[in-house]
Amino acid sequence: MGIEIKEVKGKKDLRRFIYIAEKIHKGHENWVPPIYMDEWKYFSPKKNRAFTYCDTVLCLAYKDNKCAGRIMGIINKRYNDFRNEKTARFGYLESRKDKEVVKALLGYIENWAREHGMKKVIGPYGFTDQDPEGFLIQGFDSAATVPNYYNFEWMPSFIEEMGYEKDIDYVVYKIDVPDEIPEFYKRIRKRLERRGEFKILEFKKTKELKPWVKPVLSLMNECYTTTDIYGYSPLGEDEMQDLAKRYLPLLDPRFVKGVLHKDELVAFVVGMPNPAEGIRKAKGRLFPFGLIKIMREIKKTKQLDLLLGGIKEEYRGRGLDALMAINMLMSAHDAGMKVMDTHHEMESNVRVRAEMERVGGQIYKKYRIYQKNL
Repeated sequence: MGIEIKEVKGKKDLRRFIYIAEKIHKGHENWVPPIYMDEWKYFSPKKNRAFTYCDTVLCLAYKDNKCAGRIMGIINKRYNDFRNEKTARFGYLESRKDKEVVKALLGYIENWAREHGMKKVIGPYGFTDQDPEGFLIQGFDSAATVPNYYNFEWMPSFIEEMGYEKDIDYVVYKIDVPDEIPEFYKRIRKRLERRGEFKILEFKKTKELKPWVKPVLSLMNECYTTTDIYGYSPLGEDEMQDLAKRYLPLLDPRFVKGVLHKDELVAFVVGMPNPAEGIRKAKGRLFPFGLIKIMREIKKTKQLDLLLGGIKEEYRGRGLDALMAINMLMSAHDAGMKVMDTHHEMESNVRVRAEMERVGGQIYKKYRIYQKNL
């Protein structure tokens, strides 16, 4: 029998779409399931505001009457208007090792994109850069981090055989947490302290952090727009509130740093103890005991994952990245962390990459976003 592609039409289809990934990745050692409560919200037009400015299609592939894969198509109209593009996105592509299934899923999204007047498809990418992006192309021997794809090694070659080419690569550094702060960082810190122009902002309790979550997200919005972050379009006020509600309960205040200039937040960095092992043990389910397993493993982990960071444009190049790095390294050391994962850095972002390498960071993963002209 051939391959049939069906669009997700109801709750039963959506359930199959959400949970098929764990069936495909069963026995895949380094794969980490999503938190399924978040998945139900993410794929719900009633709960995810991104659906209000995006055209979407969710598809399931059937082969021999069995569900064999999935894919999502997205047209972010706000991004396209902002960048003057006609670009569609594919994301959440999952399949067993079956080239024909992958081809059928991608082909469906390409035709859907053409029907909507699009000229190009990129992926894997979600609604925004806060969603999983890029297929892993290097570092398959390392455990997954959240939120990232952890695809099979054969997936990139399948994509390339179907006419997709590299659009952008991201690199991920692993940094050993030192016992002593590097001397050059100490000199930068002393210089900034002498000037008295900037003040480092740190937190011990969630209630201290809470009033700063919205300013951090607002500055992220500003920084990522002015820096021309790949695929990014400004978030609306409601979306920032949703992000704050989503992440605040998970954040450890010790690993959120900011820099103030005359009481204005001008820089920030956010890290989180790696929750992957806890999510794996909970199998992505928070209840009845999943949340306990996740929190237990978070307390035991020796890896700190960096999630977000930014510096207001006019303050870049003035040592604020080093100032935050010093305090983050100190907090990581005091918490017993051994390594830091830097999350995605654009391959072309030489300034940030140089900072990572200055503290001994080594690239241990690479992700690639592909593109195909229609």
